Amino acid sequence: MTRVAVLKGGRSLERGVSLRSGARVEAALERLGCEVCAIDVGADLVAQLRAAHPDVAFIALHGRGGEDGTVQELLEVLDIPYTGSRIHACMRCANKALTKHALRDAGLPTPDWVSLGEIAFSELGAAEALAAVERRIEFPLVIKPASQGSSLGVTFARTPDEVPAALIAASSYGRTVLLERAVSGRELAVSILAGEVLPIVEAVPIGREFYDFAARYEIGRTEFVCPPALDAGVASRVHEIALAAWRLLGCRGLARVDMILGADGPTVLEVNAIPGLTDTSLLPQAADAAGLRFEDIVARVLSAALDR
Repeated sequence: MTRVAVLKGGRSLERGVSLRSGARVEAALERLGCEVCAIDVGADLVAQLRAAHPDVAFIALHGRGGEDGTVQELLEVLDIPYTGSRIHACMRCANKALTKHALRDAGLPTPDWVSLGEIAFSELGAAEALAAVERRIEFPLVIKPASQGSSLGVTFARTPDEVPAALIAASSYGRTVLLERAVSGRELAVSILAGEVLPIVEAVPIGREFYDFAARYEIGRTEFVCPPALDAGVASRVHEIALAAWRLLGCRGLARVDMILGADGPTVLEVNAIPGLTDTSLLPQAADAAGLRFEDIVARVLSAALDR
């Protein structure tokens, strides 16, 4: 019997989502006949792992420490196989600025942006350059932290007067802030499971301007369409770009590529190396549309980790 440590919870702002993802994974693993050791990640993680002696770790840990390569590196030090992407892919996906630079260098579409860190504002006078940034990117802007998921800290700025408050909101979630051109269009998510592109999910927020944290995780806040009505050529292009981004960033196991389908075609917003697995998360919905049960997702991800 395979002994699986499910890493969940943690101390990030996405703790609640992680606990929900972890609970679903635990139940699926038990149905698959695995021996499950649930670990709410904290300062005693190493001690808990050594006591558990798992054959493999299933990472359902979202946010800081879980998605940025930190726990992955620790597991490699302890010689414990783990699910999902390796260290370098997690680091690149967790930092939206690094992701966007990689996408741009590879010729993959992503909205124009500027990323500014805390030092740029505190020591280099970046505030004096905001007008130039705004002219370069053009309004409306999306202002968001470079290292948070679940749309935390994301704010729209339609005019220069709205930028300072948006910067303050975003910087409260991280030291580096992205000022990105807001692209109007349809919110699409393409999940990839063990190299297989799953059906596209379109998220249509109900009564909200964009797909924010509440729209992601509160039932009834968003209408999900899978697969959405798309021209065959457009759908093929969306799949092609998503798979190219997955390969470019070195993802493994499972990941989700978030896009906007605008007037100029699909453009990549970000890549999530450890997507949510809750009852409202997009990857499970895409898998269901492909005829896969939740247990099938867990089994494939686990198998990929054990085969490394």
